[in-house]
Amino acid sequence: MNKPRALIVGMGIGGLATAVRLYDIGWETLLVERAPERRPAGYFVGLFKTGRLAAQRMGVLDAIGNRAVEGGATYDIDRVGRRRPGLGYGDLPGEPRLLLRGDIEGALHDSAVSLTDIRYGTTPVALEEHPDGVDVTLRTTAADETVTETTERFDLVVGSDGLRSTMRQLAFGPHSDYLRPFNHIIGATVLKEAVPGFSLTDGMILAEPGRSAWVFPFTDHQPGLLFNYRTEDEDAEFSRPPIESLRRAFGPEPTGPVLENLLRQFEQADDYLFDSVHQVAMPRWHTGRVVLLGDAAWCLTLYSGMGASSAITGADLLGTLLQRNPGNPARALREWDQKLRPFIDNMQEHGRKELVQFVPQTRKDKLTRTLTTSLMGNAVGKRVMRRLLAPAFKAKSLDPAAA
Repeated sequence: MNKPRALIVGMGIGGLATAVRLYDIGWETLLVERAPERRPAGYFVGLFKTGRLAAQRMGVLDAIGNRAVEGGATYDIDRVGRRRPGLGYGDLPGEPRLLLRGDIEGALHDSAVSLTDIRYGTTPVALEEHPDGVDVTLRTTAADETVTETTERFDLVVGSDGLRSTMRQLAFGPHSDYLRPFNHIIGATVLKEAVPGFSLTDGMILAEPGRSAWVFPFTDHQPGLLFNYRTEDEDAEFSRPPIESLRRAFGPEPTGPVLENLLRQFEQADDYLFDSVHQVAMPRWHTGRVVLLGDAAWCLTLYSGMGASSAITGADLLGTLLQRNPGNPARALREWDQKLRPFIDNMQEHGRKELVQFVPQTRKDKLTRTLTTSLMGNAVGKRVMRRLLAPAFKAKSLDPAAA
């Protein structure tokens, strides 16, 4: 018998995990990626229990590793240089792994590369769904800029191509129908040098009403830098150079030595991310034979901490339900949506609530955050806060094997 064949669009975490999982259940896959080559390592992500369980079942958890700094210190700081013990990522319940996006993608790529056909410089430009398959027109741009188009038939199409998904546009409609704005901007890069007065293994958080700057230390890698700020006019933030928008957002007060150093390093960075924050809200993530996964379907935002974990878990569960419903992808996708949606809805709500932990919206939020981190400054307070936070982080657990 011929194996069923799937097209996977997007070679990020969700796409690579889907390729691994579908191979496990006997499918052939074609994985297409718009970029001409693999992406760089990217920036900070966390991996919670949900993602770890799925990665372990796929055999890639050990290869993913953990870049959390053992015994590292995190400080809450202000503009004039004062510091106090802060709430580090490793202090959160659930023992999340601190990683670069590329750590997960690299482990999955090494597993998937011999299991799937990969085409770079390729994107879908049209699709036509039929009861027995989906015809997809793929456009490939070669290194010499030669463009070719082919139309191929697939039993299933998986769109895992990010927040501004081409597959979502083709199958469901324009971005404006599904993007839910947070009215916040992020700027991320990797620091080339230690901030004066701190070591490369120190984390730091400068949090003010409507804006914040975070430094995440890693093992065997330069620290990550993340700016966040609230805006009422996203378009205006992209009408000028990112560093100018950042300086406006963190003004007009004097920056002080630490914030000035962070802004200067962002300005001089070789690579950076500067983008608006959105969730994706959809009444359903699938048609009969087309399904969206990861940021293309739900985009939990960095404030939830669950983007990577939900992408791996979504791929794992998709493979499980396709295996349970051989020859009936439509029923598998309906069951996948029904089982996964309560978890994703909960994580989207969690992301909206956790926004104030990254960016306090009011002086009251700032005071609450200061009190919380003050409690974390001693062993007794840390144990108390971990118990108080535990129920929220327990909600981040979903085991697809039990679904």
